[in-house]
Amino acid sequence: MYLSHFGLQEPPFALTPNTGFYYGLPPHEEALQVLHWALGQGEGFIKVTGEVGTGKTLLCRKLLAEIGSEQQPVRLAWLPNPHLTPAELRIALALELGLAVQEGSELDITDRIHRHLIGLHQQGCRVVVLLDEAQALPDETLEAIRLFGNLETEASKLLQVVLFGQPELDGRLAQPHLRQLRQRIGFSYALRPLRQDEARAYLEHRLHVSGYRGAPLWSRAAQRLLWRASRGIPRLINVLAQKSLMVGYGEGVRRILPAQVWLAIRDTEDASRPWRGRWLALVLGLAAALLYGIWP
Repeated sequence: MYLSHFGLQEPPFALTPNTGFYYGLPPHEEALQVLHWALGQGEGFIKVTGEVGTGKTLLCRKLLAEIGSEQQPVRLAWLPNPHLTPAELRIALALELGLAVQEGSELDITDRIHRHLIGLHQQGCRVVVLLDEAQALPDETLEAIRLFGNLETEASKLLQVVLFGQPELDGRLAQPHLRQLRQRIGFSYALRPLRQDEARAYLEHRLHVSGYRGAPLWSRAAQRLLWRASRGIPRLINVLAQKSLMVGYGEGVRRILPAQVWLAIRDTEDASRPWRGRWLALVLGLAAALLYGIWP
């Protein structure tokens, strides 16, 4: 019901990654440029990392859409499930490549994938595998991915792999037994949180896509508070923005002020509490004044 209250046609801050709401913010656009350039150069392995909620899955889906619209034939394989054994990875990859999978040895599946990749290469078709939540992949599966990445002709790779993961992926790859995979990663990009001006543009863009036409819904003070509490993480911005709108609707207001954002922050466990540091500084300052007898 809050949609009609604010003149919206659809929820602007849903948590499900939706490329229809994609906004070309600098960190995401830079990541896409790196990905397109690295894939165009024929790099075997590319890595994109970012904190939880910074938009990796949305970026992955955006890349899927853009690669799929290119004139050069591209066969895409998206593997969103990180909890795969090496055998399950081979089966999942075979299915994504359009191969029928029957009961047989792992060697047979690997050989069929290899021959299929050679056939696609001869047809001028690139094969790109996108792995989401790569930080959760077992070591054995990462090694299996590396072996697939080794498949190549004299001039180019038969398979290109893009790893999307949380910063823990860097820690995983830093381990000595995974150094062969680490050394094969040609390009990397680390997504950063949004700056305050970017967060404001992000809010306004999603409202516009949802049908809002009018004056800014959030006051500048409310926008600044929301940005600080979210730490610039898009998912938290969505959570706090949606709750702020619901509070505003419940209170019957047409514009979101810091009071509504405070309530949204209090109801969100992972939100930062910007006021805590100020209160602590004030308490310590008062204590010091009383202790040293400088209170007026």
